[in-house]
Amino acid sequence: ALPAAADPARWEAEVTAAERAFARSMAERNFAAFSALLSEQAVFFTTPPTPVRGKAAVAAHWQRFFEGPQAPFSWEPDQVTVLADGTLAHSTGPVRSPGGELIGRFHSTWRQEAPGVWRVVFDRGEA
Repeated sequence: ALPAAADPARWEAEVTAAERAFARSMAERNFAAFSALLSEQAVFFTTPPTPVRGKAAVAAHWQRFFEGPQAPFSWEPDQVTVLADGTLAHSTGPVRSPGGELIGRFHSTWRQEAPGVWRVVFDRGEA
């Protein structure tokens, strides 16, 4: 069960930390850490626009981004908003090329699946 007492500031900090850990997994080439932050029900929107559904399918689709010594892109949150009941959160921010060029924005929806445990349920990048 989720905490009964609303604590939006704490939840926002938790989601921000989770998003930063998600991005760090790419930078550090740590596929296991990336996968651990995916909800079992994750849906990632890709190009072409057929959603990839489920943790295993998303992980399989993203594994190619973890090949090689350098991450093909990076991201960081610049805005995190949490529902008043702490069940869901939205994070967004810039996506950058390896050289630091702005190439898009990401939008992720996080779900609190246990107290203090946030996992990505929806993700969409925009160029």
